Amino acid sequence: MGFKELEGIHSRTDFDLKNHQEYSKKKQQYFDNDIDPATGKPYGNYIPYVIETSIGLDRMFLAVISHAYEEQDLSTADKQDSRAVLKLPAKLAPIKLAVLPLTKKDGLPEVAERIMSDCRPHFRCFYEEKDSIGKRYRRMDALGTPYCVTVDHQTLQDDTVTIRHRDSMEQERIPIDKIREIVLASL
Repeated sequence: MGFKELEGIHSRTDFDLKNHQEYSKKKQQYFDNDIDPATGKPYGNYIPYVIETSIGLDRMFLAVISHAYEEQDLSTADKQDSRAVLKLPAKLAPIKLAVLPLTKKDGLPEVAERIMSDCRPHFRCFYEEKDSIGKRYRRMDALGTPYCVTVDHQTLQDDTVTIRHRDSMEQERIPIDKIREIVLASL
């Protein structure tokens, strides 16, 4: 990404106030009765120097995004692989949970929709069923989604899903009724 300025600090000296005084015909001077230690005399009248700082929302957002973005090399001896991941804190992530049915059939989308309707009132969720599960995980990593839930054929048998944690890529089986609790605990 290169170098970006986070906060602009500009010493304008007395240029701005001097010009304002000249054109407005109003004094911009300040009188200071304190004693200057170098001369032993009062500071007297002077036009103050202006230091202009600038930090805005866009610069703070750039700092957060720059800190959170990471490209990871996941290559093995057999295969070249990498992933882009946006490690936003769960509280800042725009999408908290992705619900991903393994296939578009066999009743898996219906279970996924049930999970969506349970979680949607509490936090922002995303539903996707196209492409392989690996590609969907990578897209969610790049978007900064902290949790992905995969609905598979085992879900139909025992009401459990696989939850994947973005930062560690660890996966575990959990009961469907624990999904909301896990996500809310991280917020």
